[in-house]
Amino acid sequence: MATNICLVGIGKIAVDQHVPAINGSDDWTLAATVSRSGTVEGIQSFTDFDTMLAERQDIPVISLCLPPVPRFAYAAKAVAAGRHVMLEKPPGATLAEVHALEAMAAEAGVSLFATWHSRAAKAVQPAKAWLADKTVTKAHITWKEDVRKWHPGQDWVFEPGGMGVFDPGINALSIITEILPFEMRLKAATLTYPSNRDTPIAADLTWADNVTAEFDWRQTGPQSWDIRVETDAGVLEVKDGGTVMLVDGETQDTGDLGEYPHLYKQMKSLVDRGISDVDLRPMVQVSDAFTLGKRVVTDPFEF
Repeated sequence: MATNICLVGIGKIAVDQHVPAINGSDDWTLAATVSRSGTVEGIQSFTDFDTMLAERQDIPVISLCLPPVPRFAYAAKAVAAGRHVMLEKPPGATLAEVHALEAMAAEAGVSLFATWHSRAAKAVQPAKAWLADKTVTKAHITWKEDVRKWHPGQDWVFEPGGMGVFDPGINALSIITEILPFEMRLKAATLTYPSNRDTPIAADLTWADNVTAEFDWRQTGPQSWDIRVETDAGVLEVKDGGTVMLVDGETQDTGDLGEYPHLYKQMKSLVDRGISDVDLRPMVQVSDAFTLGKRVVTDPFEF
């Protein structure tokens, strides 16, 4: 029997990814939405979260697609109301608030899922398995995209808590922290800020064990979402955001389950088993980058 779920924050990511994943699953029924302006045709919509919680006590699971800064308050209310909670990436604006949510969920006996959609891409687990018995000699992330295309007019991404280029960059970090057969330790970072913005538009990162990354939000034309790992047994490439895997240039078979269907399948499993999944390793890397980052100022940026 399908479980009722409420989707909170009906923006582009919800419409493009969450709604199709829910509607395409036998595990879930989209029973309500909460948004100041967005709706889903045929689904009961609320503009106030408290009202939804009070009126729809038949909905045990909440999926939060809000920006990270307001997300904690919504998640805390949901947990206090005894609802299971699924968090879009990044799971919060700070590590401390996600740790707090994890403790709240444990006390309330509900499941909390800090999702990383790129980690659910079809090439990630095969890449992890391939690297498991290899010695990594070098790894590099190239993650460059056009912020005007993916966040048109969304000034919040350049405001405190919006994370800037780490909004997409954390997707790369979610993949590499999953596939490398060792824990990452950041050594240095250079963060490039537009002179009129509060978060970086580009970043260059260096970890121990010869791991590096280039993030940039100013790329036009073809977008770059690639990870290259050199080992004692060949070169692994995870390309196109985790959807393609190559070994020594040869494409590998990786299956066909999409990112968000995979996440909702995993959420159902967590709820059924009464457990949580809160892996903060990607977010720790971002926090360390802001801690160690050398600030470089560049030209102003406007959408």
